[in-house]
Amino acid sequence: MLTFAGSMAESRTVAFHTLGCKLNFSETSSLSRMLETEGFEKKEFDEMADVYVINTCSVTDNADKECRQLVRRIQRKAPESLVVITGCYAQLKPKEISEIPGVDLVLGAAEKFNIGRHIRELAKGDSARICSCDIEEVTGFHSSWSVNDRTRTFLKVQDGCDYNCSFCTIPMARGKSRSDSIANVVTNAEHLAKGGVKEIVLTGVNLGDFGNGPGGAGSASGLSSRDENFFELVKELDKLEGIQRYRISSIEPNLLTNEIIELVANSDKFMPHFHIPLQSGSNKVLGLMRRRYKREGYADRVKLIKTLMPHAAIGVDVIVGFPGETETDFKDSFDFLHSLDISYLHVFTYSERDNTHALSLSPVVPLNIRHERNKTLRNLSYMKMQYFTEEHAGQTRKVLFEGQDKQGMIEGYTDNYIRITTPYREEWVNEIVEWKI
Repeated sequence: MLTFAGSMAESRTVAFHTLGCKLNFSETSSLSRMLETEGFEKKEFDEMADVYVINTCSVTDNADKECRQLVRRIQRKAPESLVVITGCYAQLKPKEISEIPGVDLVLGAAEKFNIGRHIRELAKGDSARICSCDIEEVTGFHSSWSVNDRTRTFLKVQDGCDYNCSFCTIPMARGKSRSDSIANVVTNAEHLAKGGVKEIVLTGVNLGDFGNGPGGAGSASGLSSRDENFFELVKELDKLEGIQRYRISSIEPNLLTNEIIELVANSDKFMPHFHIPLQSGSNKVLGLMRRRYKREGYADRVKLIKTLMPHAAIGVDVIVGFPGETETDFKDSFDFLHSLDISYLHVFTYSERDNTHALSLSPVVPLNIRHERNKTLRNLSYMKMQYFTEEHAGQTRKVLFEGQDKQGMIEGYTDNYIRITTPYREEWVNEIVEWKI
C-alpha cells in the first residue's frame, strides 16, 4: 500500500495535467512549485509518478469526459499511484468524481492550495476522500503564475465572478469575484522579470472586475477595502521596469473602458491585442444569455480600438446553438460578426450544464445544427485571420520567439498576435526579433 504519511522519505514524485483555461494553467504551475518546495520531484504526465494531479475544467461536457478518460489511463498504467482531482469540476461535482474508480482525493476550490497536507494524509486503497465546502465560503485569493519554459507567463490577478450569465457554472465553481492587490501584482511581476520573463498575460475569471470583493495581497483570508480597479492596475504595471510585454487575456466589453483602450494605445508595453467575449451577435440571444451589454455597445468598443490602433488584433468568444437561437438569430449573429473589424473567433458549441437557467429555455437546438453553426463560424474565423495577416504583409513587427523546438521549427507572436513560424534558431529563444511579415 502506497502511503505518504510520516517523513515522505521515499516515494514522492508528482505529475500534473491541466484541462481548461489559462487561469487553470497558472494555478497548476503554482501547485507544482508548492509541492516541489515540499520535497516532491515533478514528472511529466506520461511518465510513472507516485501522485497524479488533474486540474479540471467544467465549462463543457468534453472537459468532464476528458477527466474520466485520464483517470482510466492512470489506472491502466499505474494502479498503485494516488489520483487527485481538483479544479472547477471537482468543486461542482465532488461526489460524482469520488465515485470514479481510481480517484483517491477530490479537492474543492478552498482546499486545492493545501494540496501538500492532503496528499501526506492519503493512502492508496482508502475510499476516495472529498475535501470541499460550499462555494459561498470560498473568499480568499491565491496568487498564481505559470512558468513552464514558456516565454509568455500567465499571471492570475483576479478570481471568481459576480455575474449570472444563464449558461455559466463558473460562479458556482470559483465563487464570488475577488482579486489581488495592485502592490502584490507588481511584486509578482518584478519577481517574474528577475527570472527572465519577457511577456506577462494578465488572467482572471472576470478580469475587468479587478479590485472588487474579497482578497488582497495574496492572502487566503480577509476582505478587501481597497479602492483599486483594473485601469489603476494596468497603469502601475505600465511603469514597471523589466517586463517588456503585457497582454490582457480576456475582458468583458462592458468593463473595457475608454481609458483602458487609450492606455494600451499609448503604451509601449501593453500589446495591441484584445480578447473580448461577445457570445452572440444577436441582441435577443444576448438577453437570453443574461449578458450585460448589447451588440451596439460591443461594436463601439471595436470601433474605438481600431480607430486608435488600426493594427490591433481583436479576438472574440462566441457560443453557438444556445437554447432559443433560431436560424434567423444565427444569421443575424453571423452577419454582425462578419461586419466587425475583428481578427479571429473562439467558437464554443453550447452544452447543457446542471443548475443553470439556460436549462429552462426553449426550443433546444439539435446537436447536429449546433455543430454546423460551429463549423460555419470557424470558417469565418479562418477567413478573418487570413485577411488580418495579409493586411500586415510587408510590415516589420516585433516577434517574441518561444522556447520549444517543434520538429526543427520555432514559433513566436508579433505584438499584435500574428503567429510566425520559421526554422529553429537557439539564439532567438525568448528574444524579441524585428520581423518582416
